[in-house]
Amino acid sequence: MKYLTRRDFFRRTAFGILPALALPHLAHSSLSFSSTDVEVETSYGKLRGLRTEGVNIYKGVPYAGSVSGERRFLKPAALKPWTGVREATRLGPPSIQPPNQTYGINEPDPAEDCLTLNIWTPANDDKKRPVMVYNHGGGFRTGSAGSVAQDGSNLARMYDVVVVATNHRLGLLGYLYLDEIAGDEYAGSGNRGIQDIAIALKWVNENISAFGGDPDNVMIFGESGGGAKTSCLYAMPEAAPYFHKASIESGPGVMMKTADVAAETTELLLKRLGIARTDWRKLLKLPPSVLLDAQEQLQKMGDLSQIAGFHGIGAAGKGGFGPVVDGVVLSTHPFDPIAPSLSKEKPLQVGWNEDEFIFFAMVSGDTEAFQLTQEKLYQRIESILGDKAQLVVDTYREAYPKATPTQLFIAIRSILIMGLGSITIAERKTKQGGAPAYLYNFGYKSDLKVPGTDYEFGSMHALDIPFKFHNIDNVLDKSGHRSSSMAGNRPERFAASDNMCQLWTSFARTSVPSAKGQPTWPAYNLDNRPTMRIDSSCEVIYDRYATELSMWRKALS
Repeated sequence: MKYLTRRDFFRRTAFGILPALALPHLAHSSLSFSSTDVEVETSYGKLRGLRTEGVNIYKGVPYAGSVSGERRFLKPAALKPWTGVREATRLGPPSIQPPNQTYGINEPDPAEDCLTLNIWTPANDDKKRPVMVYNHGGGFRTGSAGSVAQDGSNLARMYDVVVVATNHRLGLLGYLYLDEIAGDEYAGSGNRGIQDIAIALKWVNENISAFGGDPDNVMIFGESGGGAKTSCLYAMPEAAPYFHKASIESGPGVMMKTADVAAETTELLLKRLGIARTDWRKLLKLPPSVLLDAQEQLQKMGDLSQIAGFHGIGAAGKGGFGPVVDGVVLSTHPFDPIAPSLSKEKPLQVGWNEDEFIFFAMVSGDTEAFQLTQEKLYQRIESILGDKAQLVVDTYREAYPKATPTQLFIAIRSILIMGLGSITIAERKTKQGGAPAYLYNFGYKSDLKVPGTDYEFGSMHALDIPFKFHNIDNVLDKSGHRSSSMAGNRPERFAASDNMCQLWTSFARTSVPSAKGQPTWPAYNLDNRPTMRIDSSCEVIYDRYATELSMWRKALS
C-alpha cells in the first residue's frame, strides 16, 4: 500500500480545490486586505510586520542562527542582533523536505537555515494575553509553520490570544543520530528538531511581552506529528522552563525511537551513501538534495508503526527519522513507563478524532476500505493482529451491532492509531497526582466525500485543524484565493469550531477548558474516566469505549 503525504491529501481535497468533487461553492474570488505597517522592538532588533483585519502579523522572524555548513547536525549558532528595521512580512523557508509538502501563501522554497517563527497578536501592548505555541504536523519529515489551515489570525482576533508557530529542522537534518560516532560536540544530534522548538520557546519567553503576550502563561500544542513533538517537549528539561501547559492532539507520543534503533538507521544511511564510519564528516559537505534523496530511500524501507502501531506516533523502527531517547535531550520515553515528573504540575489536554483512519485510507488510495465485506474486514484485522482478530471483530460487532464492516474497520484502526496512546497518556498523567489531564474526542462530521467514493470525511485525522484555528470557511489557498475548507458545508460547523476554540483558548488562559453554553469538562480520573466529545453541541461521556478497552488490554498484553 502506498502512503501519500499530508500535502498530497490537501492538494487533492480541501486546499487543492477538490476538482474531483465538482462542488458549486468552490468557485474562487480574488482577495485583498487593507494592511498597515506595524513595528515592534525585540531583544535582537526592530521588526516590521503588518496589521491586517485587527491582527498584527509578523512572519519569518528568526529565533536562532545558522544550522547549515559546519553547523549541520549541531545546535544552532546564536542569533545575531541586527540594526535598522527587519522586514517580517513574508513566511520563512520551511525545513528541507520532499517537494510540494507545504502549503503556505508565498512560501519560500525549503532551506537548511529555516529557524523562523510567525506571530499573530491582537495588539502590541501590555495586556499579557495567553500565548499558544503551535507545533505543525507532517510527522517529523514534512510541514511548516505557514499552513493556510493553521493561520493564527482568527484565533488571535476572536479569542484575544497570541499565537506563535515555528519552523524547525525535519527528517535527517533534524534527527540523524551521530552521538556514537561523532564525539561530544554532537551529543543530542538525534533530537535537533525538537531542540529547535525548545530554543524557539526560549525566544518567546524573552520577547513575547513586546507582542502583548504573557511569558508566564505559555501553552504548547500540536496535531499529528506536532502532537508527538509536544509529547517530547513535555518530557524535555531544555523546554521545561518555557511553557506551562500542553495539548497533544491526534499524535500521542508515548514512546520514541531508542538509541540502538537510531544508531542502526545511521549505519544504513552511511552504507547507502558509501561513507565509512570514520569518515562521517563527509556528511557535512554533501548537498542537502543528496541527503534528502538518501532519507527518502531509507524511509521506504522503514516500518509504518507511526501509522499502525499501538504506542503512539514516534515509536517507528529503523529507516525513519524522529526523536531519540538518547539520555541527553530525552532521558526517557515521553510517557513510558510513567508521565514525566518534570511536568507533573503542568495541566495537559490529550485526545483524538473519532474517525482518524479515514484520512490514512484516503491518502493511500485505498478505496476498497470504504466498501468492505465482513470477510474483508476480518482479513484486514487478521493481517494486523493475527490470532487476536476474531476477538477484536466480535467485540466491535457486539458493541456496534448496526455498524457496517467499513465503519467497524475505521473504528478499530482509529483507536489503534491514536486512541489507545491518548488514553494511556491521560491515565499516566492522572496517576501522577499532579496537575489534571483532560481527555477529548473530536466528533464533528464533515459531509465532504472521500474522492472516488460516497463515504464522508467524518471526523477524520487532521479535520480538527481548521476547527481549532477557526479557519473552517473560505480558507485562502496558496494562490491567495478563497476556497472551502475540508470542514464541509453543514451550518453546524461554525458552532463546533467556536466550541473547540473556546475550549482551547480558555485552557490557554486559565488551565481549565470551558466553553459558554457547553457542559463542564471534568478532569480525567480513573473511576468514571470522563471524555469530552467536541461537536456543535458538546457532551461529557463517562467511561467511553469501556467494552473495547477491556478487550484491547487483554489482546495487547
